[in-house]
Amino acid sequence: MTYVITFPCIDLKDKACIEECPVDCIYEGDRMLYIQPDECVDCGACEPVCPVEAIFYEDDVPEQWKDYTAANAEFFVDLGSPGGAAKLGAQDFDAALLASVPPQQHDH
Repeated sequence: MTYVITFPCIDLKDKACIEECPVDCIYEGDRMLYIQPDECVDCGACEPVCPVEAIFYEDDVPEQWKDYTAANAEFFVDLGSPGGAAKLGAQDFDAALLASVPPQQHDH
């Protein structure tokens, strides 16, 4: 099991979760952040610091955002398990699911 980043993160990318993650498994895509499911140790440190409550334990993802569980895994199909987001840096692509999501406006 793993944690999953969902819809509220799109076009926000606050990154507080990255700072809390002890294993550096939260990677940056073009429009949102993704958790590498094979690198996640299920510690839960990311969940409470997300300002928009976008992070859920896999079993607790709300029904309307269930597709994001697969999207988090899909983001890593070509990347694999790089072993650390910091050294990899931001990527210029997202999971295919995001192609159908219009730009999101966030009140900061």
